[in-house]
Amino acid sequence: MAKSKQELLNEADKLGLELSVKNTVAEIQAAIDLAQQETKAVDVSETQAAEIRDEKVKEEEHFTKAGKGSRKAVEEAEAEAERQARKEAGDTSAQDGKVATDQKGPAPKTRPHAERHGKNYRKVAEKIDRSKTYSLEEALHLATETCPARFDSTVEIHVRLGVDPKQADQNIRATVSLPNGTGKTVSVAAFVPESDVEAARKAGANIAGEQEILKLLEKENLDFDVLIATPQLMPKLGKYARSLGPRGLMPNPKAGTVSTNPAQAVKEAKGGKVEYRVDKQSIVHLGIGKTSFGAAKLEQNARVFLNSLNAAKPSTLKGAYILSTAVSTTMGPGIKVENA
Repeated sequence: MAKSKQELLNEADKLGLELSVKNTVAEIQAAIDLAQQETKAVDVSETQAAEIRDEKVKEEEHFTKAGKGSRKAVEEAEAEAERQARKEAGDTSAQDGKVATDQKGPAPKTRPHAERHGKNYRKVAEKIDRSKTYSLEEALHLATETCPARFDSTVEIHVRLGVDPKQADQNIRATVSLPNGTGKTVSVAAFVPESDVEAARKAGANIAGEQEILKLLEKENLDFDVLIATPQLMPKLGKYARSLGPRGLMPNPKAGTVSTNPAQAVKEAKGGKVEYRVDKQSIVHLGIGKTSFGAAKLEQNARVFLNSLNAAKPSTLKGAYILSTAVSTTMGPGIKVENA
């Protein structure tokens, strides 16, 4: 039985439709049908969403918060099982969960280490026999000949020790005065009282005085290579330890930069006194001069350093102390040296 226009308008009003008597019965009926279809669609989507939520809740109940029963652990175990299955089936292109692109031919070979250097390096490296261990004199002579750089390079000596740097008594750290210097111009600052300023300047200090140094430290203007201080002024440097320490500028008695005779300390620093210490890999690195020094002067510096290093051998060390030695220039190839 067909409904009257008024009945249809009442039904449309319940559905929230804004219709009036001006609309025809057909228009009202069509609007009501469309609204009912949309309502049913919303009800269906809400029902489906509720079902999905219920499934997720049930699924989560099977997993623990942590451990082998957690969701992450289960997913990783399933991925590993799938990878093993592919591997057994001969599909090696997806090992370790990575899908490889289709490549034809063998994998590209890595070039030898020597071939990764420039032409000049490879040319001078041909003079060195990698299977041979040279005497110190021969090695230093070769080092001056095999420097590929155009500038006056530093000649470095590297000694691998059989110590454990984590042990306090095996953490090698000392100073040595190289007879021929290092070839570098060293800028020295002397943190001394007014009574010692004149003597420090005569000894070669570039900057000397208490207030002068404090002004530089306040501005973090650390334009010097070595800082020497007297014991009584050391407490005043405590507040600047964070800026001095990482740069290796904090005065230390072991390095000879804390001294009651600052003039002598300045003279030694300017004359070639250097500090060396073992690194985390149990290796001591030290620049012993420039290539322009020649093999004779470099050997003198190297001998003095090696004597100092041997003297620093820990009394508690068991086994070999010096394991291997090598020399090289800043950009040149390494040369094996017979242990002294």
